[in-house]
Amino acid sequence: MPQTTHQTEYAEFKHMGVVGAGAWGTALAQVCARAGGPARRVTLWAREPELVDAINNQHENTIFLPGVTLEKDVHATGNLAELAQADALLMVTPAQHMRASLAALKPHLKPRTPILLCAKGVEQDSLKLLSEVLAEVLPDAIPAVLSGPSFAREVARGLPTAVTLACEDEALAQTLAKAIGIPTFRPYYSNDLVGAEVGGAVKNVLAIACGIVEGKELGASARAALTTRGFAEMTRLGLALGARAETLAGLSGLGDLVLTCNSPQSRNMSLGVALGQGQTLATIMNARNAVTEGVHSAHAVVELAAKHKIEMPIAEAVASIVTGKASVDEAIMSLLTRPFKNEN
Repeated sequence: MPQTTHQTEYAEFKHMGVVGAGAWGTALAQVCARAGGPARRVTLWAREPELVDAINNQHENTIFLPGVTLEKDVHATGNLAELAQADALLMVTPAQHMRASLAALKPHLKPRTPILLCAKGVEQDSLKLLSEVLAEVLPDAIPAVLSGPSFAREVARGLPTAVTLACEDEALAQTLAKAIGIPTFRPYYSNDLVGAEVGGAVKNVLAIACGIVEGKELGASARAALTTRGFAEMTRLGLALGARAETLAGLSGLGDLVLTCNSPQSRNMSLGVALGQGQTLATIMNARNAVTEGVHSAHAVVELAAKHKIEMPIAEAVASIVTGKASVDEAIMSLLTRPFKNEN
């Protein structure tokens, strides 16, 4: 399809919608409100009625982002029809629920609405990237991907962050970047959706592995080696799917990998730490109210790699642990006893 310029059509984005009022969705609603100022309406969809009430009356997400005062221009709703009237939508529902969320929006959505996919993962049943899921469910929507090294609480507090905003129409990508960009939230635009998506999906799986290294006290050298070899796995899969190497080496790939493999703030890394310390996956997951995407995407990433004949031993080790096929110690030994190979 030839590129078309949407800078006039979408110049102001007076109404922005965010689907998913978890910590990340709430932080992005904050960004949209700050970027648009008083002239912009920001609608945040939440499933829980008590959360809608708390956001609208207390200006706080008391469940997923407590202690952060929200901008007064952030308005919560449980009504998808109201939300769908926005000029652009940010989809922040978990990857495994993305298809159902998009389908629920379908009867209400305006044609050619830009949709920014802000979740990170591969759909388990279909092994599809989320942009492929969007194309199937809402073929008239304009797909974009927002991904990169970012912690929700830091973004919500206004701490400096930079991300990748990918859209095939680069003119629209620039317009969207201006619509949500502020000095402390800097979107760098790209037209490589696949690269932005692969980086986000794979780094979640690798962060679990780095957390296990930390939990088992295997040392900083081991974590550096695992991060580096994990990046090689991410790159192999991304290139096989059509991504560009520079995207994978950018914010949404290497940048996000560095962040999530080096901070216990990461839900994926902290889960790995707990696994390495001997906790069971069920115990860890039952204690959480937020989704840990790497657990749900690990097997799908490995299956997708196998489909394209790509070797990803670290991702395979994580998948074997979270699916119960191997213990943590068995998975570690499987990596340490692999044959010695040329690095490249």
